[in-house]
Amino acid sequence: METDPVPQQVQDPIDSADLVVSILADFDADLLAKTYGALRDLPGPLRIAVVDNDQRLSPASFNLESTNKSALAEDAQKTAAVFHVSSPLTRAEDNATRAVRLSEACQSVFALAEKLNARGCCVIASKLESVTPGSVWQLAQPLFDGEADLVLPHYARRKFDGLLNNSIIAPLMRALYGKRVNNPMGPDFAASQRLIQTMLVMKAGANAAVGRRHPLAALTPTALCENLRIKEVHCGARTYPPIDWTSMSSLLVDVLSPVFLDMERNAPCWQRSRISSAVPAIGEPRVAGADPAIVDTDRMVESFQLGNRELQEIWGLVLPPSILFELRKLARLPVEQFRIPDDLWVKIVYDFALAHRLRTISRDHLLKSMTPLYLGWVASYAQDLKASGAATPNGRLERLSLAYEVGKSYLVSRWRWPDRFNP
Repeated sequence: METDPVPQQVQDPIDSADLVVSILADFDADLLAKTYGALRDLPGPLRIAVVDNDQRLSPASFNLESTNKSALAEDAQKTAAVFHVSSPLTRAEDNATRAVRLSEACQSVFALAEKLNARGCCVIASKLESVTPGSVWQLAQPLFDGEADLVLPHYARRKFDGLLNNSIIAPLMRALYGKRVNNPMGPDFAASQRLIQTMLVMKAGANAAVGRRHPLAALTPTALCENLRIKEVHCGARTYPPIDWTSMSSLLVDVLSPVFLDMERNAPCWQRSRISSAVPAIGEPRVAGADPAIVDTDRMVESFQLGNRELQEIWGLVLPPSILFELRKLARLPVEQFRIPDDLWVKIVYDFALAHRLRTISRDHLLKSMTPLYLGWVASYAQDLKASGAATPNGRLERLSLAYEVGKSYLVSRWRWPDRFNP
């Protein structure tokens, strides 16, 4: 993904801050005002810079301090000073994808945090069901208490929310790096000065032959490979936009490509880990509300069957004959009997990650060809939950995560000696 803009010089006269905050979520004016009010109510002398990424903030509207050094020079400040700074990066184009917008916003926050010598930064990119004005500080506080270098959300799970994360990203990173991080790509997070500086150094030294880094994809792997401390915060259910199952191809490209690129960069790190362990969590787990998503398993299985007929040539470049044989067997099953076993799904994901590394075919074309397989997995997962009558998906997803860990030896062997296993 070409989402790595060159920072521009920041013209604001502010020269330091303790925390840089960027709120990208769709907060209304009242909630924004209350959020900034909650930040101002924190004990002083904290200095908190609020980044305006979309030129939607008005310092006067939210009673933010002007960008004036004299406003921050008082020694005996009892409460935090919250002030407004402009983004140092060019605003994303109106037609940019969400992944591009998030990448540029994160780069903006990192650049400002470095410029202002901040102790940390916090990005709020999603709206929670039970969002409160204190949500920013809930994520940022462990940075200031010296408890963590990266703070990530642990969202309460609905059955069909965040499935790309739950079926691929989170269990993959758990198996690779040996830490059970539930939402490794946030998109909400808080990062310490040490992690920010590491991210900026790695960005500057990125290998152009591998590809540019997406900050959200690189954030958790960087922290884990550098042995930095990670904590999670139980923060309730995230509000997701309606799922458009017809546009999965572009989503797979946007999300999985940077994940697989970072996987390639960090191979010396993740090949050393063996078993996984939990990360510390703050707060009590919460229960999500009813799941409004509708899953048409018939159409998903039909998409899988169509892919099995039309994509054999591409899949044959990626998957070994034994897996292709299993997929052809699955394609002949009636919808009500259709299931993709966990060990088969894990091998498919690992083989696509390997093909992405080897550039077996165009990377975009490769990931788009994964769409029918992913939709088949979603249909299988939906039918598993229906058959079990499970109220939450936690048990089902834990079994999948364990399958990723068990299957890691399959990945490592093929990664180290790809020619030996080249289908």
